[in-house]
Amino acid sequence: MQQGSGKGTKGQVLIKGGTVVNSDRQFKADVLITEGIITQVSPSISLPESTPNLTILDATNKLVIPGGIDTHTHCQLPFMGTVAVDDFNYGTRAALAGGTTMLLDFVIPTKGESIIAEFHKWRSWADPKVNCDYSFHVAITDWNPSTTPQEMKTLTESHGVNSFKMFMAYKGWAQLTDSELYSTFKVCKQLGAIAQVHAENGDVIHHSQKELLALGITGPEGHCLSRPESLEGEATNRAITIADSVNTPVYIVHVMSAAAAEAVRRAKKNNIRVFGEPIAAGLGTDASHCWHHAWDHAVRYIMSPPLRTPETKELLMKYLAEGVLSCVGTDNCTFNIDQKALGKDDFTKIPNGVNGIEDRMSIVWTNGVKKGVLTKEQFVGATSSIAARIFGVYPRKGVIEVGSDGDVVVWNGERKRVISKDTHHHKCDFNVFEGMEVYGVAEATVSKGEVVWKDGEFTERCVQGRGEYVNRKCWSEYVFDGMDVRDEVRDPLKFKVEREPYTGPVTKI
Repeated sequence: MQQGSGKGTKGQVLIKGGTVVNSDRQFKADVLITEGIITQVSPSISLPESTPNLTILDATNKLVIPGGIDTHTHCQLPFMGTVAVDDFNYGTRAALAGGTTMLLDFVIPTKGESIIAEFHKWRSWADPKVNCDYSFHVAITDWNPSTTPQEMKTLTESHGVNSFKMFMAYKGWAQLTDSELYSTFKVCKQLGAIAQVHAENGDVIHHSQKELLALGITGPEGHCLSRPESLEGEATNRAITIADSVNTPVYIVHVMSAAAAEAVRRAKKNNIRVFGEPIAAGLGTDASHCWHHAWDHAVRYIMSPPLRTPETKELLMKYLAEGVLSCVGTDNCTFNIDQKALGKDDFTKIPNGVNGIEDRMSIVWTNGVKKGVLTKEQFVGATSSIAARIFGVYPRKGVIEVGSDGDVVVWNGERKRVISKDTHHHKCDFNVFEGMEVYGVAEATVSKGEVVWKDGEFTERCVQGRGEYVNRKCWSEYVFDGMDVRDEVRDPLKFKVEREPYTGPVTKI
């Protein structure tokens, strides 16, 4: 029930009778949120029903979990001649319907433009539209040694950015050379920012695309053929190797293949600081669709790196459970069929991207928890807490404890739903999980201390512009702890050999 209008105040939300699940434990408790902040977590909390601006949620036989954090979205992205249809309004509404209360989106600057100016442009797009909190990673698509390091420094010090993304693919648009990767990694290390990498061998892909088109392979399957998993695995290994040579942590976005996951596993075994991010599509569907005889079906599944074999999603979930992979994003970048049709005669012109924001939590729950691969605590870690730790918003986000933000979800893990474009809250006209029956439903989503989604409907509290940009501090302990010791251990001066000067003959050249 809700007493009073709550206008001008967030009031209080009392969640009663549920089982609180954090990434480290679960326990029976009520949760009280006051003016947007969790103020009490205890076995029994009672407030008079006449309390002004009080909303009571019954979580009996339900789980009470931290709001999800999607680590990888592209709302409103201008890309390949068009713009992603999920803008920051649609993207954040879809998030809340699925139990996600924070997006980590990307500023993708145009080559040659100031990354600070581009950051402000993206903020102007997002701030009036977001229905939940969000933050930005910033991509480095053009390395200028005279300006880029200082602009990265300004973004970290004045604009709450603690992560920068580099591309090893998309030749001619965003791809950096190995030398440029090394330089950006060095700056990330100096700033205490997280280096993120899209890992594919863009040079080989470029040649392969031309060769396939010359053979007359123009359909969606050409996209997959031009980007085999060996090229993802090679680039992942190369990115990790370059980061390790700098001795800075690296975060591999959208790990899609066994080869890439294996590269992460080997690095972790050798105590290299690397984080791997699977995405909902990679955990929930596969590349078999890309060979469908109906072009307008196959094209829906085109993204980069591509989806892989049906067996890959089980392997990625296994690695998520083992800690080889860290936290789940979506790479949500949605285009309608008519936009995808820009590549009807040339697969290299198909706008890359799939949906995932709304269904991410249910996909991980269904293929992880309900199949006995993940525990409930691991689910919370993979969908919220670990992301909060990596990207510097923990314990403000990612945990249910006193003092944390009132981003909380009442989760029914036994309830089923069927995913469909006809019922989802994205703006795109298809869904790559169409017809899939999944477990796990957000019966109520509390964002910033307000109930914005309940019983399958948005409440009057869900309005554009209510979300806020979240500043994130550099030097996340979860990411950088102990890296200074490694620098000391690896100090090249320790290996310098003191010798008498050579005084013998020197050849003339």
